[in-house]
Amino acid sequence: MSAVVLFSGCELERLPYSGYVEDTIKGDPEGAFDMLLNGSYGQMKAWADEMHRVGEYPGDHMMIRGNSTDSFYDFLSYNHRTANGRLNTFWVNSYRIISQTSEVVKVFDTPPNADVAHQIGEAYYLRGLMYFYLGRVWGRPYYQSPETNLGVPIINGKPENILANDITLPDRSTVKQTYAQAISDLRKAESLMTLNKKNIYATKEAAQAILSRVYLYMSGTYENPNTMYADSAIYYANQVISSGRFNLLNRTNFMRYNEFAPENNAETIFAVKRVDAEFSGYDYYYNIGGMYAHIGGMGWGEMYASAKHIDLLRESGNGNPANDARWNFIKPQHQLTDGERTPAFRFVAGVYDAQEVQTAYVYIQHPLKQEEDGSYYIEITTGAAPDQVITKYPLTPVDPENNRYSIDYKPANAPQAATYIGDMDYMMSVNQGHPMFYVYKCSLQDGASQLHSPIISRLAEMYLNLAEAYAKKGDYARALTNLNMIRNRAVVDGGYPDGYLTAANAGDIIDNERAIELAFEAHRGFDVFRLGKTMSRRYPAPANWNVMQDILPTDSRVVQQIPQSVIDAYFGTITQNPRQ
Repeated sequence: MSAVVLFSGCELERLPYSGYVEDTIKGDPEGAFDMLLNGSYGQMKAWADEMHRVGEYPGDHMMIRGNSTDSFYDFLSYNHRTANGRLNTFWVNSYRIISQTSEVVKVFDTPPNADVAHQIGEAYYLRGLMYFYLGRVWGRPYYQSPETNLGVPIINGKPENILANDITLPDRSTVKQTYAQAISDLRKAESLMTLNKKNIYATKEAAQAILSRVYLYMSGTYENPNTMYADSAIYYANQVISSGRFNLLNRTNFMRYNEFAPENNAETIFAVKRVDAEFSGYDYYYNIGGMYAHIGGMGWGEMYASAKHIDLLRESGNGNPANDARWNFIKPQHQLTDGERTPAFRFVAGVYDAQEVQTAYVYIQHPLKQEEDGSYYIEITTGAAPDQVITKYPLTPVDPENNRYSIDYKPANAPQAATYIGDMDYMMSVNQGHPMFYVYKCSLQDGASQLHSPIISRLAEMYLNLAEAYAKKGDYARALTNLNMIRNRAVVDGGYPDGYLTAANAGDIIDNERAIELAFEAHRGFDVFRLGKTMSRRYPAPANWNVMQDILPTDSRVVQQIPQSVIDAYFGTITQNPRQ
């Protein structure tokens, strides 16, 4: 193993750079070269699992049916702890990849041919990718004083005195230095990679795609943009697009995006390849998609698309979420009685405490009933037998073409009744009161229940990067052109008209489109805060989420705590992130 796998605690792993590996590199550089690079790709598989959870779970696309003892619940609840095994795994795997790729780039002083040069470029890409992703998790958004806020330690390879007892590793670099390291590695990768490899290996375009995202993160907020970095985000996105190597899937195939292996998907720029043979027994329960759905007897199916995500799809689909192609990744689980669904009305209401203060949200659904005049109503039973009270609630049409109706309803302890808008649909299966809106976006690759190759970058993101960067420059016409590349695929004739984007609305419209398009791909937990926005999750969720409390971009919980196990095993001082 390699040098910086020293963050896991035991003495063996504190100094794991074995003489065997060192002798192998010296005696057989080409063999060691392949071993270290292939090992880095192998490490990506475990890395990508935690990468998804730490990037997606803090977002607002999903909810979980209840509390969990798994440490990923910290990401969901914003109850950050230093005793988080998943964060430790993410840190360790990231630095293993950094360490191994750092050895790869040292093997040859001068690459003997284009194949070797490309492989060295792959190593630089993987290392730059790790620093960027580490910087996102532990470093504050770039617009917030990157010169003083801390990123992560920069440790490129084994210390010279690895077998001595006086090793002192550096403390955390600043956010600015961390991003600079990522950019340096990615630019070096771009210059070295000349081969058109499959999208399960790093390529020039993969490096350019991440460079576009890095510079987008550096380009500030819509209110206070850095247009120089926006220009760089535009440049690298255009480099990927103009390469001609990738194409947006047509609408029909896009609705099956999750089913294609990366190599068979013309839109994927780089993905971490997983195959069915890597999983046995009940392993699929623990894969990324296993939390989002139960398919073919595999998966917990305990995390569901949030009410907020469904509302975004509804708005995007002009009142009907099914008009948006991305609705195809959401699979409502309807109750069946003798094979038939039961018509129902479902809405989200407030939950109030004894002091008449709202504390949460709750789904309410009841079978749909119809009066003789054709109007609709539901009946809600309150109280316990023998004192139950059945109350009839008429439904008022709001958008009947899209099955939207309203109800005047007074929740228990609420100071007064309120009008809630909901959906005329069918009774859904529930888990602890939460309708089960399964998510299939991370499942069913090659027809296998929970097989999924996590996407690092794809072409749609490049158009969204262009839309955001152009809007930050005040070029709303070009922003609209690129935004409509995504809109017109998602919704038939869904593109916005000329002149639609303005300084007043561009930020929210582009952000919403990015949120829907890249949902469940580990972007949202970072996108909200890097734009200086507030994470608002005011929808049904477990009680200890405290959904009435929004997370501000300046909150200490925007970044994760460094695991105590990392601090204890570190050779030197490593500064912890502050806690609120």
